[in-house]
Formats: sequence, C-alpha cells, structure tokens
Amino acid sequence: MQLLLIHSDYIEYEVKKDTPVAEKIEDERRKGRMEEVLAAFVAVESADEADPRGVANQAAEEIKKVADQVRTKKVMIYPYAHLSSDLSSPKVAVEVLQRTEETLKSHLEVMRAPFGWYKAFKISCKGHPLSELSRTIRPTIEKGAEALKAEKKAKSYWYVLTPDGELITPDKFDFSKHKKLEKFVNYEISKSRAVEKIPPHVELMRRFELADYEPASDPGNMRFYPKGRLMKNLLEAYVSAKALGFGAMEVETPIMYDVEHPTMKGYLERFPARQYSLDSDKRQLFLRFSACFGQFLMNSDMTISHKNLPLKMFELTKYSFRKEQRGELAGLRRLRAFTMPDLHTLCMSMDQAMEEFKVQYKLCMDILEDIGLSTNDYEVGIRFTKDFYDANEEFILSLVRIVNKPVLIEMWDQRFFYFVLKFEFNFVDALDKAGALSTVQIDVENAERYDISYIDADNVERRPVILHCSPSGAIERCMYALLEKAYMCKVPMLPLWLSPTQVRIVPIADRHLKRAEDVAELLEKECIRVDVDDRDETLSKKIRDAGKEWIPFVAVIGDDEIAKGTLSVTIRANSKKELKPSELIALIEERAGGMPKGSLPLPRRLSARPRFV
Repeated sequence: MQLLLIHSDYIEYEVKKDTPVAEKIEDERRKGRMEEVLAAFVAVESADEADPRGVANQAAEEIKKVADQVRTKKVMIYPYAHLSSDLSSPKVAVEVLQRTEETLKSHLEVMRAPFGWYKAFKISCKGHPLSELSRTIRPTIEKGAEALKAEKKAKSYWYVLTPDGELITPDKFDFSKHKKLEKFVNYEISKSRAVEKIPPHVELMRRFELADYEPASDPGNMRFYPKGRLMKNLLEAYVSAKALGFGAMEVETPIMYDVEHPTMKGYLERFPARQYSLDSDKRQLFLRFSACFGQFLMNSDMTISHKNLPLKMFELTKYSFRKEQRGELAGLRRLRAFTMPDLHTLCMSMDQAMEEFKVQYKLCMDILEDIGLSTNDYEVGIRFTKDFYDANEEFILSLVRIVNKPVLIEMWDQRFFYFVLKFEFNFVDALDKAGALSTVQIDVENAERYDISYIDADNVERRPVILHCSPSGAIERCMYALLEKAYMCKVPMLPLWLSPTQVRIVPIADRHLKRAEDVAELLEKECIRVDVDDRDETLSKKIRDAGKEWIPFVAVIGDDEIAKGTLSVTIRANSKKELKPSELIALIEERAGGMPKGSLPLPRRLSARPRFV
C-alpha cells in the first residue's frame, strides 16, 4: 500500500461519474467535506492481496499515529490509484479501505470517499513540516500464511552430509575442496534472495538476442526472440520426451483457478507462493504457480486401481506464475512467468514412493547431464523432517552416494509444508546466487485434501502418496544456468544441440557464395542449423564475429576449398580441420548425441537479418 498523508485546512470532493468497478454508494456519499483534517490518499497494491486484513490494520495504525502528531481528530480516506502502477484487484482494494475506515472509527471521526468513481476534489494543505508525509506499507504475511507461520515456529538444522555418512554442521565442515558447496550453503542459510548486481547471463541473453525484459508487461515476464524461442523449444521438446518416455501420461489443465474452491483454499495455505490474482464475474481467481491443482482435480475424478500405480501424469506448463518480489527478479533466474515441466506420481505406499523417488532422482541427473549440466555444475540440497530422517537414514545416505559428493542438509524439527522429503539440484552462478533446477518431493497431504484414492488388492479404498517432480526445473532457468556456466568457462560456448547456429559458412569472396549456399543446403537436409555470412566485411571480421556469437563450427570456403571439395573448419574448442561436408555432418551428428533438432530461427544469409536489440 502507498499512503500520502496531507494535514489540511479542508478537503472536499464530489463524485462525477462511476467506473466499471465503482462501489455502490448512498446519495449522501456523493459529496463530502471535512475541515482541520488529515487527508489520507490511499493506493492498495497487488502485494496487499496476500494479507488485506493485516495491511488495513497497519494503515490504520500509521494514520492514527500521524493524526496524533498533527493533533487532529478528523481523517478523510481518499482512494487514489495514481500513487502506484501495481494495484490490487478492486475487490481487495474496497475490503482494505473499508477495514481501515472501521478500525479508525473507534479513535477518530472518519469519512471515506467512494472507490471507483471519477471525483472532483479541492484541498488546502497547511504547509508545516509534518503536513505532507508518505508511507509504504507491506503485508506481514502472504497467502500460504499457515505454512509461513509454521515455518517461523519450526526450527531448521543445517548440516553437510558426506558420502561416508558423516553429518557435519557447516561451521565444522572443511570446504577447501568444495568451494561451490560453500557458496550454496551460505546462500541458503542466509535466505537472502535479493540481487544487488546484474547477473552476467542478462548481458549475454541480450547480446545474443535470446530474450529481454518486456517493458509493457509486469516485471518478470520476458520476451523471447527467435533464437531464444528455438532454445526454449528444444529444451521443452527434450524434457517432455523424457517424461513421456518415463511412462507419464501428458495432460493439459487450466492456468487459473477459483480461490474459494475448497481444495484451493487449503492448498494455498500450505504452499507459500505469491499468486497473481484477478476478478472475473464476481469471483476471485489466481493464476497457477504449478500444474498441481489441475492434475490433482483430475486424479480426484478418476477411477484408479492398485494395478495402475505408480501412476504418472505430466504437463509442460506454459506458463506458471509466481509473483516474486521485485528485488529478487533477475533475468532468466527468477521470473514471474515461466515454463515448468511438472510430473506427478501416485504411489501405493511410502515404500513405493521412496523407491520411485530414487528412480526420479537419477532421471533428473540424466536429464541435466544431457542438457549440458553435470554433477560438477550443481550442488544438492536435501530437506526432510527429523522423524523421516530417523526412520530412513540409510535411504537419505544412498541419495548422497549417488551424486558421490557432500550435500547440504536441512532438517526440520516438525513438518510445516505438505512434504516430508524433497531434494533440489542447485546451480551456483557467477554472483554466488543459487537457482534450483530439478526437484522431487514426497507429498503426504494432498491426496486427502483433493479426495484422491485408489482401490487396493482387497478392494479397499486407500489414499496414495504423491510425488511432485520437475525433471529439469523451469526451462528458462536451464537457459540461465547454461549461459552462466559458459560465462565462467575459459572458452564459453553453448551445447551444440542448443546453439542457434551450429555451422556458419564464410565465403572468402562473392564468387564463393554459390558454393557456400550449396553446402548450406546439404547440411540443412541433415537438420543442421547453418547460416552464411554474406556481408560486405573482411574475412577476419566475419571470423571474429562468429567467435563472439560462440558459433561451434565456422567453415571457410575459398578457391582452394572449392578445388578440393573441402571446408576449412574452425572448431570452437580451438582446433582447425580440413573436412569434407560429409565429414562435418558426421562430426556434428556424433557431438549432438541424438538430441532434438530444430530449424534455423533466422534467415540463412546474415545480410537479410533484422536486429532485435
């Protein structure tokens, strides 16, 4: 909430015309005037939707305090949307204004100008040092309050668990050979998510014309240019194929849900994510932050036998939405709108869930490896309740031994979310910030909440245990990790299968252009992304520009190459080879490793390309 407080000789208003969101008012409220008054101009913001009651109470307290300071007993509450560009829904705004009014009435004489009306007003400011004050009020809790309150009460114990089974507190662990783990541990324990500097990948995503901020949208909603869209599409295709090949059934569910639906209210209280809210036909809706809601509602309507379990359902959410705080938004690392591969598995029992958990743990490792991120590129965080650890200590240790390096442990003395166990693979970037990639969670609450059941072998209805899995994490975050990883390498480059241009052909002179085009067509038939630098530039500049774009293969064609039927190929890993086109094709096929293929996202000739940035 934004407050502008003006101590005034008088303020008066008169309504002129209603808007589509105008509150209904009696005739006597169409005009109003107060003298010797504190005028409180109020803009209720979207963040206030997390706790309207708490924000109203804070506002009333602040207004009362200022009224006491300027020694007035009169307050005019005046809705004033122009104080903010991030407004709440009209329903929440009216709720906050009404509660603020009612709270103040026990102490002061209060008048409230109506919400949602065009109004004429006059005001006379007194002009003393306290006559003009501004205040910003933030909610103290958010949707997910139950979980957040419980989290504050619950105590976290932090450890490093080694493959040898040693559980060591961070202050006693020797990080000399595990510097990235040390950075991850510090990041997690500090719980500081704000970004003070622009991450390196932001400059790279702009320079390569992959993605950029969209000034006409809400912060954290990005625009993707053709090359960035290609990379996203390839990652989406790969992760989806892996999930479906893993036995998951693909579904599609809505992106918005009714806040008042009985299953939603309970879930939102147990999942501390910030939602986008909107009003439609007198209903308050929110944009999903995962595919959980839709898949669980679908599961609830299904007839499921024990023979169907473990039952896997998958959706690639385009998009999921979380209204992260502005200071935490950072390029592709943390967004408000993102693409999330979301896999849920119904299991017969905790034993089956743990068995499936380990399988999906390894699946996530395989997927990240294929994407271009090995176990050396990310750190592991495993979180669980103390009760779960005491009962399953050997199982937790087996997860550590699979990655074969120390991992960060967070142990809770009591459960305050819906899960008893989760892991994340976390990439640590150039600014020592961490971004969670793959994750799996064991959920022990939502089968009951959503009335999901299966029939066991004795024809008895039972509740399943649910696994939540994002096999790669958000697609945009995978792009962030790959760019940050490349930035920190001596020879930066993207994985070959994700490089927007895999081969650039550089004709030395105009007379070599036809041969360059012929070779390009030959490579295109093998689904290799190839372009031709036909610009009126020197050969050395063309080769330098290809290096700046991290082009994996740069093939020069001149008189000698035409005569011999070869290409003079510079490979990004600082080597040169003379190759026939067929040999170059075979080399690319070998290095691309059977990953998804896509077409060149821009015109083949560089001279025909527009500039996006």
